[in-house]
Amino acid sequence: MRRAHFLSRLGLTLLGSLPASALNVPALPALPEIAPVGAPARPTPARPVLPQPATQPAQPVRAASAPSDPLFAQQWTLPVIRAPQAWALSGVQAAKPVTVAVLDTGFVNSPELAGRAVNGHDFVSDPARAGDGGGRDADASGVGPYAFHGEVVANIIAAAHDGRGMAGLNPRARVVHVRVAGTDGQIDVPDLVDGLKWAAGLPVPGAPSNPNPARLLNLSLFADFIPLTRCDPRVQAAVDAVTARGALVIAGAANDGADAGGYSPAGCRSVLTVTSVTAQGARPAYANWGRSVALAAPGGEVGHGVTVSSVSGAGGVRDPNGTSLAAPHVTGVASLLLGVRPNLTPASLRRILTSTAAPFPGGNCDPQPARSCGAGTLNAEAALNSALSSSLGK
Repeated sequence: MRRAHFLSRLGLTLLGSLPASALNVPALPALPEIAPVGAPARPTPARPVLPQPATQPAQPVRAASAPSDPLFAQQWTLPVIRAPQAWALSGVQAAKPVTVAVLDTGFVNSPELAGRAVNGHDFVSDPARAGDGGGRDADASGVGPYAFHGEVVANIIAAAHDGRGMAGLNPRARVVHVRVAGTDGQIDVPDLVDGLKWAAGLPVPGAPSNPNPARLLNLSLFADFIPLTRCDPRVQAAVDAVTARGALVIAGAANDGADAGGYSPAGCRSVLTVTSVTAQGARPAYANWGRSVALAAPGGEVGHGVTVSSVSGAGGVRDPNGTSLAAPHVTGVASLLLGVRPNLTPASLRRILTSTAAPFPGGNCDPQPARSCGAGTLNAEAALNSALSSSLGK
């Protein structure tokens, strides 16, 4: 049950990241610590509320040209899922902002999300693993050498199209960071359960109410301290509760090259589980597979990672690979769908995303049919066209 390194839990593989020599660290990629935002004493901050469209209009996505962000040309995953074609659709220009929760390593003050991200809540209950001098509190700032994980996930979803850094899938999306992973990268089931509920706006004892409940919950991780044999009943109950609330849980399948059905939340009912494929539509060896996987998205492979902005990366850039990067591609597109059809249910979102997926070359992502990758590869243009051509969810 234990893993050689927690990046497996968080949906990244050890290979394919920036070389250790570029980061002045040993061969095992222990990356520089991102200091928490705020004072060391971590006083309870005023809980921000994300701006509403009437008070802070979102900058429209430009359909006439590609984003001018300098990393856009290196973001090979975007043409694979036909994101530029989706942005060019006329109905997308009138899309409304959608709030997404990223349950991960916590908040990093990224310029890519300025004004559209909030420091939500820290649900890491074990002070020894929290690394911030205490247990749960109202400061979800990322702590430790891998705090970048939640940052890059959020940037894939929502990085601005502003001529700096990278281009996110939905530059209008608003992000709430919910910290559930300790500095060791491990996720305790009760912390994950409460983080799920809080992110969707459900009450959690001991935590203030969430003023920014999310319609989409991105979980590029899986729970620890439990056997990898099925969905944990506690996690399933939380997924059921947030789904009934109208929120869709999107999870990475994990990176053990195994059946995702034994993982929580990847193996849970009503979760849209996403595995990785290469630019050619094949399953990388690390990517989990199986009947619980609903969809695939590009997540990179050894030597061909996913280019992302990161304030702690060498030159402000990282190129990791893993199902952690595949899942937020789906979350970003799902947020575009909700932007044009705000009343879509979790089941309707899932149906649109899977029914419009591009077929795998030759019909399969893997020569072994049992190692399946879901309905196909995410197709943003086809998904948005499907939503815009229907009155469902208006």
